[in-house]
Amino acid sequence: MQIKIGAVLALSLLLVLGLTACFESPAAVAPKATQLSSLLGAPETAGYAQALTPREFNFPADHGPHPAYRSEWWYWTGNLSAEDGRAFGYQFTVFRFALAPLSAAPLSAATERASQWGARETWLAHLTLSDVDNKKFYAFERAGRGALDLAGATAVPFRVHCDGWEATEQIGGAALGSLRIHADAGAVALDLILAPGKPRVLHGDRGLSRKGPEPGNASYYYSQTRMPTTGSLRVSGQEYRIAGNSWMDREWSTSALAPGVVGWDWFALQLTDGREVMLYRLRRADGSATEFSSGALIAVDGSHTPLTAEQFTITASATWASRTGVIYPSQWRLQTAGLDLQIIPAIADQELDLTVRYWEGAVTIHEVTSGRSAGVGYVELAGYPALP
Repeated sequence: MQIKIGAVLALSLLLVLGLTACFESPAAVAPKATQLSSLLGAPETAGYAQALTPREFNFPADHGPHPAYRSEWWYWTGNLSAEDGRAFGYQFTVFRFALAPLSAAPLSAATERASQWGARETWLAHLTLSDVDNKKFYAFERAGRGALDLAGATAVPFRVHCDGWEATEQIGGAALGSLRIHADAGAVALDLILAPGKPRVLHGDRGLSRKGPEPGNASYYYSQTRMPTTGSLRVSGQEYRIAGNSWMDREWSTSALAPGVVGWDWFALQLTDGREVMLYRLRRADGSATEFSSGALIAVDGSHTPLTAEQFTITASATWASRTGVIYPSQWRLQTAGLDLQIIPAIADQELDLTVRYWEGAVTIHEVTSGRSAGVGYVELAGYPALP
């Protein structure tokens, strides 16, 4: 499910950046704790392209940026194991936010032409590590303007980056071959190679993922759901050789959420039998799910079956209270397509309290009837407010 921050946050980021390039912080950037869901449904659409109808995807071009849309993101998560069996989860995400549509006149033509710092977009990157055995969670953030190659993206060769944090293509081609993720935040560093793994999955209607009833309440959305991953990570001065699987999501749009949607719960599950499940549950203020909640069941061979809101149920059975005052669900039962699964966070506290506040973390999966391990995955929880 897409995390997307609109023009208000993008302008705030640009003001924070001033004349600097990018910055890194394990804490927050102003403004503090913006709600993802309110920005995803922001009404500013004039001059931007919108996700209205199914389109022909064009690779490798669609791996790269889509500047006609207000925002987009490149997103990787994974569950990894060290040679000694120690378990880790990671997230690496890069967001692009437009400051003005491509068709808009510059705020100051003279300034835009004269300054190499002039930019029509800002960028934000998140890096997290879940050290499962030690029950520790690390979250870092960088932001930068789309100028002077400080942050940005290209399709050929593929590269998306912000101030040294980057994902780059190792082997070319429309399939988006092996990728290298390199991000160093001091206390935590990743240097990973992700193989292509399974074919891409185009979600929804041939890649058009509808989030509401009105034109534009949608995004273009695809995933690579099982990417064999090797490499190294460093945490607290200790380096580990690791292996596991990653999940890649790509999404772009302008204003996707319908009025009345306050947040979402997103599940990316890699089952031990070789299948994957992607589900997102769009929530109203009363906690009920909208009819535009959706997902997909991906078979071992990479073929997939779309899942509508009527074809799955997700029931929370526990909660966790954050130090920020937010109460999140923290354990779920998922029933769909003959599956009956219990999903449990690998660590309770996997909340990112950065420019935006949300919970995103590694989870373990078990069969409800037998209790046997059934896989691992990642869950994202957005739009849960802090209690007064």
